[in-house]
Amino acid sequence: MQKKKEKFFTQLVKKDYNNELEEVLEKKMFDESVKNLLLSILYKIEVSYNDYKTIKRNVENKEDYIKNFIEMINKNCDDIKLVKMNTEEKNILGNKTFLIEKEKKRIICYPIERKLLYCISKISKNEKIVDTKIEILDESLAELLNVGRSIETVEPLRDFNGYSWTTIPKEIESIKHNLIYQNLRILLGYKFMNKWISKEEFMINYLDSAKMKLEENYDKKIAKDLIEEIKKISVLLKIKYDKNEKKKIEQEEKETKERLEKMQNKEDFVKVLTQDKKKITEEIKILDETLNNKKMLQDEYKKRNEKLPLEKKIFSARILANMLIEEREQKIAELEKLNGLLNPKKYISYKKELEEKYKYLELINKEDIEKEIEEETIKIQKNFLKAYQKSTEKIVEKQDLEKLMYEFRYYNLLPFSETLQIYEVKELKAELKQTIRNDNKKSRRIKDGR
Repeated sequence: MQKKKEKFFTQLVKKDYNNELEEVLEKKMFDESVKNLLLSILYKIEVSYNDYKTIKRNVENKEDYIKNFIEMINKNCDDIKLVKMNTEEKNILGNKTFLIEKEKKRIICYPIERKLLYCISKISKNEKIVDTKIEILDESLAELLNVGRSIETVEPLRDFNGYSWTTIPKEIESIKHNLIYQNLRILLGYKFMNKWISKEEFMINYLDSAKMKLEENYDKKIAKDLIEEIKKISVLLKIKYDKNEKKKIEQEEKETKERLEKMQNKEDFVKVLTQDKKKITEEIKILDETLNNKKMLQDEYKKRNEKLPLEKKIFSARILANMLIEEREQKIAELEKLNGLLNPKKYISYKKELEEKYKYLELINKEDIEKEIEEETIKIQKNFLKAYQKSTEKIVEKQDLEKLMYEFRYYNLLPFSETLQIYEVKELKAELKQTIRNDNKKSRRIKDGR
């Protein structure tokens, strides 16, 4: 029966795609049910992708999408286990629908095509794609982009069945992550976003490049406001969804606030610096001892793994050693920074850095995080629509306006929540109506040759 299924898929899917995936699967130790599910995903993408591209327009070609899908499996998936829903195996997942162990290149999930595809995208993510020098922002922005990209990867399979375009909001892992990512994709283009997500150019700061691109294409104020709002919502989303991170942010907010208060008196601050330097020097000493003592390294390996959830466990003592070396380098850099703070200019610069960092950390004190997320989302949509209207103003060719209007149609039908699509959000009615008027006005002008 399984061989008949594989033959069926081989006949329907373009031979080169199918053969390429088959070659990858031959090297993997996946069982037949996993292979069949992956072949089924490939077949459905092949069937639906042209419709998806017609609706959305600003996306990569089907060939590039499928090539990336096969490459992700080849590079990042060594073990895929499908858990049947009505068996005791489901206890492995607890209340989740999947688990990802990135270091082991392992995916455990229910046998649902869109879930498996989401996991394949998620396990392939590059976590170090943002560099703001503020750790909480680097992590939250990277997560916003990676989750948004993974949700988009599933879109051709999830929303297009070869007959209709149907979006079911409950099937989207995070509606807000998806919406913000789509805002950026429309404004910056899929090519730029793909380069950012993959960190294609190591030396480029893509966040700075995104801001420059927004300034050039739209408006300086729009760019500034949009980037700032996206930074804030990324932190708010992290607070909402990551309970472990929430505790970490609470502690960091407290420490940063105390440090800023102490910086008001330079003598008190010098005392704090001295204490910090002693503490970091001692931490470096412990790291050195651990790295040079096999038993201590093993003990640290067990100690850390006991505290980590399954999907974040450290794969081996060797990997931990590399992590400790990186931690040591960070401690040394921190020590050098503290030594430089006795210089008045560096003192002022450091104070500004702390104030900038605290601006995001203090979001943890908001009484209603959900309400804050909604308000920031509305602000982002209003600035997005301002930018879109700027795009319309610059258009001179009919085909370019047509592409933009397709994008606007797609945008209008994006879920804003589980019950509302963008065009139904009352806070955006005025901006959406103005955008439609601008598009119609531009269309008449192009038609009249003006």
